[in-house]
Parts: sequence; structure tokens; C-alpha cells
Amino acid sequence: MHDLHKQVGWFFPGPPSRWGPPLVDLPRNPFIPVLTEVKELVLDNCRSDDGKISGLSPDFENLEFLSMINVNLLSISNLPKLNKLRKLELSDNRISGGLEVLAEKTPNLTQLNLSGNKIKEINTLEPLKKLPHLRNLDLFNCEVTTLMNYRESIFTLLPQLIYLDGFDASDKEAPDSDPEADGLDDEYDENGDEEEEEEEDEEDEELDDEDDLDGEEEENGGDDEDDDDEDDGDEDEDEDEEAEVQQGEKRKRDPEEDPYEDEDEDNDD
Repeated sequence: MHDLHKQVGWFFPGPPSRWGPPLVDLPRNPFIPVLTEVKELVLDNCRSDDGKISGLSPDFENLEFLSMINVNLLSISNLPKLNKLRKLELSDNRISGGLEVLAEKTPNLTQLNLSGNKIKEINTLEPLKKLPHLRNLDLFNCEVTTLMNYRESIFTLLPQLIYLDGFDASDKEAPDSDPEADGLDDEYDENGDEEEEEEEDEEDEELDDEDDLDGEEEENGGDDEDDDDEDDGDEDEDEDEEAEVQQGEKRKRDPEEDPYEDEDEDNDD
């Protein structure tokens, strides 16, 4: 189960008789945790009897993702102030206008999905110009997409936009995850210091490794010198042994005088 302090949602596909609780009952639902802790709220297929948003309040002050797919919405005029909202899913409803409320209530919105709604004209989308952080807009299966030069007109109207219906102005498909389109630039900036610290730590580790290598080389150098000294000692010993051998051979070639030889000579005299 998802952490209730981070995400809340109902998923009830099927006929309306089996749909989830009405939006109007949301604040009184006993399973709702502290509203200020909720970051993701999914209300897909929860019916709206009057076609309006009911039950949501500014208490969802940390809400970043809100999904109300197929809830029979005609208007979003009752949307509460949600300053931290980044992603808003409103596909498969009957919304035909009134988008000016988004600039007032969700000023930091980066992704907006209006696919499968009743958007027919380009000028209906003009209020979205006041959403400076909007990067991703989906109007798939809306009547407006059938207009001539639809894509060029939208990108001209909304210069801050990067992706329209999943593709950029050059018809390059949006990646599964795009930090800029996801509105994560600020988070990356906040983590910039941490990244720099990590890089510094890596540099320090590299320097330590180099010092260790230098120490090992010095130790190996000392060992080599000891080996050389030992080799020199061995050579000296070999030379001494050779000298002794040579002296022995000389003794054999030049034996010492016989002391009895002088006595023999005296006797002869």
C-alpha cells in the first residue's frame, strides 16, 4: 500500500453505479490523512454530480500531482489554490473553457493533460500564456487538433511550451522522463551544492589513492635497495671464496720449503 501521507487515490472503473465516492465527500472520508502531508491525489472515475470540482481545499498545500480523469467535469472554476501543483490530469472530461483559473490557482503548473475534452478553438487556450512554467500540454482527441496549422499555432501562442501531445516543435517524441518538462529544474538547483560536495569528495579520494600508490612505490623502492645490498653482499662473498680458492691453488703449486731439507744439507757437509 502507498504511504497515505504521500499519496491518496481511488480507482473504480466500470459503470457509474460502481464508481468511487463523490468528490464532495472527500474531506469527510475517514481514510484521508492529514491533508497537508498529501503530495499525490488520484480521483480517477470518481463522479461529479454537478460537473464541478467539490471537496478539494487549500489544505492540500503540498499537493504536487492531481489526477481527475473521467469524473464528468464541465468546469474547473472551483479548483482551490494549489501553489505547489506541478502536474494536473483532466483527460476524458467535458471541459470546454474557463482555463484562466489555472494561472491564478496553479501558478507553478508544468504539465497539463486536457486530452479527450471539448476544446474546439485555439483562443480557448490563450489563458495558458500566464503559466510561465508550463512545459507539457496534451490536447489529444480534442476537436482543436483538427484545425489547420494546429501545432504551429499552439507553439506560437505558448512559447514556453516544449511538448505538445507528446512531441516537441520538431516532431521529436518526448522522453519518458524529462527533468525540464517535469519541472524539476529548481530541485536540481537546490541539490547543486550536494553534487559539488560529492565531486570534491571524489577528487579527495583520487588524491588519497595517488598518495597510497606513491607510498607503495617508495616501499617497493626500499625493498629494491635492500635487494641490491644483499646482491652486493653475495658478490663480495663470492669474490672472497674465489680468492681463497686461488690462494689454495697457489699453495699447491708453490709448496712451503721442507724444514728437513736444510738438515740434510748440513749432514752432507
